[in-house]
Amino acid sequence: MTDPTLSNPDLIPTTAAQRTWRWYHFAALWVGMVMCIPAYTLAASLIESGMSWSQAVGTVFLGNLIVLVPMLLIGHAGAKYGIPYAVLARASFGTQGAKLPALLRALVACGWYGIQTWFGGQMIFTLAGVLLGHPLGGDALPGLGISAAQFGCFLLFWALQFWFVVHGIDAIRKLETYTAPIKIVICFVLLWWAWDKAGGFGPILEQPSQFVEGGKKAGQFSTVFWPSLTAMVGFWATLALNIPDFTRFAKSQRDQLVGQALGLPGPMGLLAALAVFVTSATVVIYGKALWDPVDLASRMTGAAVLIALIVLLIDTVSVNLAANLVGPAYDFSALAPNRISYKLGGILTCAIAIVMMPWKILASTEGYIFTWLIGYSALLGPVAGILIVDYYLLRKTALVVDELYVEGGRYSYRGGWNLAALVAFALGVAPNVPGFLNAAFPAAFPEVGAAFKAIYTYAWFAGLALAAVVYGVLMAGKAQPQLARTAP
Repeated sequence: MTDPTLSNPDLIPTTAAQRTWRWYHFAALWVGMVMCIPAYTLAASLIESGMSWSQAVGTVFLGNLIVLVPMLLIGHAGAKYGIPYAVLARASFGTQGAKLPALLRALVACGWYGIQTWFGGQMIFTLAGVLLGHPLGGDALPGLGISAAQFGCFLLFWALQFWFVVHGIDAIRKLETYTAPIKIVICFVLLWWAWDKAGGFGPILEQPSQFVEGGKKAGQFSTVFWPSLTAMVGFWATLALNIPDFTRFAKSQRDQLVGQALGLPGPMGLLAALAVFVTSATVVIYGKALWDPVDLASRMTGAAVLIALIVLLIDTVSVNLAANLVGPAYDFSALAPNRISYKLGGILTCAIAIVMMPWKILASTEGYIFTWLIGYSALLGPVAGILIVDYYLLRKTALVVDELYVEGGRYSYRGGWNLAALVAFALGVAPNVPGFLNAAFPAAFPEVGAAFKAIYTYAWFAGLALAAVVYGVLMAGKAQPQLARTAP
């Protein structure tokens, strides 16, 4: 593992001394990532689409139960061999071809890192105005489209996170472990506050589904449910790929399995329920539904504003670092191991997040949650399908770890590229492209057939299934199970 073009100290398998994460660390990691503003507001989009509160919460829970499956399957390789996602991808895509899925994952994460940093900056912007007694104003800066105050708050929040970038993944693990219990307590305090102020939980819980007979959208449940479920899966589709970046530190296989099973679907469903209950109460308290927790916090008074600011900032820092920094840091490192370390990969992620101007990403697509989530799930679903087929069906979970780090070995294929994986990926993505263009830019691409729109409704599922089948057929008989040499 000394080839500088394929390995560095951050990419080689973790040692026994480095594998310190127990099940409660993984559970805390997921609780920390689940408790975030985008996850809180997911239920809002479903209720606005016509679902009852129970249908919305059920859809969120089911989507996360589904994405847990590839999460555990792909995470197995990290716990068994101590390798990150970018190295695992070499087994199927080739030692050089693996840079493609690594780059795709990294760029999506940069977008998310920027979006979450923008949310954090907006919290500082909004709540600072409350503390000062007047909103922060200012004209939009040329080229940026936001005011100097907004941009300054964005950079301030960006700088707050940079300390953890410099201090590495162990600092992130400690942050998640210590803040997860606080987040759970705060959620129940918020629930109690809403119930006490409203004298109950308000009218949203009493609203029936609009899909029932006689409702505004009678008989249309499936047309809303399936794209919504795909979006819920897409919410964590990035983590489903790069979860080995975390499980490579697991003490045992059981720790990653139990920790993730406890930490993802249940807390995500509970957070959606909490969001519905609290928002329902805000109809009584403020006369309208407040789905945005920052908006809700800005209406509080006294010390509650400062407490809300601190909690929301800690919340966004913890989820952004774990979900959107660790993966791309390893991915960028894998692109040029001899020049880019994990730390430098993290710094690149932070820099690209600024250049992408996330406020423009949010403004340029219609309904960013669905367009953004379903759109990138169409890219990442095929990669997940290829990894799972390769690792489980073709290699029976047996990898020769040493050869993942050398050219000319069994994972080099032709010049470092596995054409079967590239073809499977391209065919898995292609059917979703017309639907994505129509959803993201309807005015520019209005004439898209109903069949392509239907396929795009199931983007992650369709891409995963198609790429998995194509890859399995193309690789049949070419990748025999081998005697594994596990990492130390």
